[in-house]
Amino acid sequence: MGDTQVEVRYFAAAVDASHCESEYLTVPVGATLADLRELILSRHGAPMEPILRVSAYLVGDDLTRDLGRTIGGRVDVLPPFAGG
Repeated sequence: MGDTQVEVRYFAAAVDASHCESEYLTVPVGATLADLRELILSRHGAPMEPILRVSAYLVGDDLTRDLGRTIGGRVDVLPPFAGG
């Protein structure tokens, strides 16, 4: 099947934990959000775990928490935002 690149953009606390605003990761074609989360955890370690657990994800134009969702070329990691 092969691999593909996905742009992962981080926001709020996810930027702090990952030490970057975005990065390109190589994933297998047909990868899910669960697969991507595992890859992010392996790259950025334990500080990302509590953030990923409570985050929503923007996959294309769809906001989701469904870890079985197949990802495309870009995924935004959106932790809960505070303030107003």
